Amino acid sequence: MANATENRALEAPHKLTLDARRRLSMTGVVEVESFDEAQVVLATTKGTLIVRGRGLHLQMLSLDGGQVTVDGDVDSLAYEEAAPAGGFFARLFG
Repeated sequence: MANATENRALEAPHKLTLDARRRLSMTGVVEVESFDEAQVVLATTKGTLIVRGRGLHLQMLSLDGGQVTVDGDVDSLAYEEAAPAGGFFARLFG
């Protein structure tokens, strides 16, 4: 059953809506990797998203539907670059 839920989340469109830098609503979230009042790290269908700010709280979390809402003072949104595959020499000569 987990595979069906994960597959649905991976197929969901990724959309962000930020209202007045106080409420961030998202779809296409696969997993909440970590969260505290200063940073929320989310795995999305478009890569790892890092939300930074102050007083951040997860208000809605529905991973079955891939939806997450974060309230607080949002300072930045950044997607992490995927690490290159392979070792040093594969990246050097690949």
